[in-house]
Amino acid sequence: MSDLLSSLGIDWRLFSAQLINFSILLLILYKFAYKPVLKMLDDRTGKIEKGLADAEESQKKLKEIEQKEKEVLIEAKKQAKEIIKKAEDQAQVNKEDFVKIAQEESDKIVEKAKKVAGEEKEKMVADVKSKISVLVATAVEKIVDEKMNDTKDAQIINEVIS
Repeated sequence: MSDLLSSLGIDWRLFSAQLINFSILLLILYKFAYKPVLKMLDDRTGKIEKGLADAEESQKKLKEIEQKEKEVLIEAKKQAKEIIKKAEDQAQVNKEDFVKIAQEESDKIVEKAKKVAGEEKEKMVADVKSKISVLVATAVEKIVDEKMNDTKDAQIINEVIS
């Protein structure tokens, strides 16, 4: 075999030394370059996978939050409708109360006006009676042509008025 190598121009001692040197270099490169590069690539792959997993989890959480937001919005609209309904009902009750109070007040005013009108009527009737009594007394005095005494005068006036 050494003849075959020497016929090709290869020195077997030099070839074996180069083979040993290449193996040592390969071992050194494997230990100090290839392993750290592989470790760095594995770490980077892990970080990327973790980032993708975190992104998926974030998407899921975002969808959950959006769903909860929709539910909260629906609930808020429902509560707003209930509040509006209660306010409308309360407004109706208040309206009815105000109408009732206004009716009572107007009834009181009408009653008071009737009472005042009745009192005014009584005053006017009394005033008219007194004026009529004076007129009757004057007429009687002219007719009889004599003045009667006050008791007789009052008695005749009362009889005429009655």
